[in-house]
Amino acid sequence: MADSCSDLRQKLDHHHHHTHSYDDTSRRRPFDERYDTSRRRSHWKQADNAEPRPSFEDDMEQVKKIHSGIKQVQLFSDSESAEIEKKIDEVVQIGQEGKYRQHTVDRAPLRNKYFFGEGYTYGAQLSKRGPGQERLYPKGEVDDIPDWIFELVVKKLEDNNLVPKGFINSAVINDYQPGGCIVSHVDPMHIFDRPIISASFLSDAALCFGCKFSFKPIRVTKPKVSLPMARGCVTLLSGYAADEVTHCIRPQDVKSRRAVIIVRRVFEDAPRLSRQLSLNSIPASSYDKRHASRYSQHDDRTLYNDEKSRSRVSPNSSGVSKTGKVRSTIAIVESRKKTSPTKNGNVSRERGEGSEHKRAPLKRQSGDGRSKQESTEERQAKSKTEPVPHKKVKINRQQPLS
Repeated sequence: MADSCSDLRQKLDHHHHHTHSYDDTSRRRPFDERYDTSRRRSHWKQADNAEPRPSFEDDMEQVKKIHSGIKQVQLFSDSESAEIEKKIDEVVQIGQEGKYRQHTVDRAPLRNKYFFGEGYTYGAQLSKRGPGQERLYPKGEVDDIPDWIFELVVKKLEDNNLVPKGFINSAVINDYQPGGCIVSHVDPMHIFDRPIISASFLSDAALCFGCKFSFKPIRVTKPKVSLPMARGCVTLLSGYAADEVTHCIRPQDVKSRRAVIIVRRVFEDAPRLSRQLSLNSIPASSYDKRHASRYSQHDDRTLYNDEKSRSRVSPNSSGVSKTGKVRSTIAIVESRKKTSPTKNGNVSRERGEGSEHKRAPLKRQSGDGRSKQESTEERQAKSKTEPVPHKKVKINRQQPLS
């Protein structure tokens, strides 16, 4: 009996311990029951495969490499900076008037870029993005370097032995408004020689290295190095700072309007766009058609402007102006046709036969002086033999024809 009692006590004690245990394996909270352990394992695997965070020593080593490729000189005085800043304002004014060539001006929100000597495609302008895909524009697509850049900036660099004479053949002016920026990038190594020289004007700012940008809204990570750039200061980048790490201008570092002049040397064998690809690329917003006659000696550019002007005249448009008057684009084309007669004084058949059914409804008088009634009879006879599609003879009759 004692044995049975001892067994019963042990059984009760075991039952009590089992039913009132708070071990996680026997009694789980509700969220534990819904937790997928496979997700937990996959998370651990992802953490194992992630790149290890660089140590403090590694960061300091990279900072030393960046500084080894940077050279800064306070080169321009206040009076010299003020003279250069006036010239920069003149460049901006000429760009606003649309007097520069097609690819000289590149506009972006809060930042305008002016190419001189050489210009190149980058960023969203590239059909295939990635390092090494940048291409120079064909010769003559951007304006030449202004004389004042050679006299006021390049000569000063040569006199101080910062660059050899004849080294510079490309110049860029970046005009930043408050909050403007340029994303992290490396100047294309297959296009530009080193060093890269930049001179700051109008206000102070900072050049950051090793940042990463994200957008909507725009955010920038903490830089590896933030390099102050004072007004009148010249910065030269080469080595690790120019080739192995990206540099950028952050929005928070441009507190007031700032301009920078970047002078570089372009390699002689740097890849260029073909003339046709350049014409098909995105045209600069500053290009004004009123100044197309300035470049009339370039046949390709003139052809490009003519094609764009013809594309504005749509044969399917309603032809009604804002004042309510009926416009006839077909009649305009016909008048152009009449101004270019052949030797016998008549309109060329080669141009007239293919588009006769388009111009018949608005035909006032034929090329040889026939009356309106004769042209109407011919039109009716033609409609019996060859029906014309409805879309091609659509006439806006808001105003009677005269």
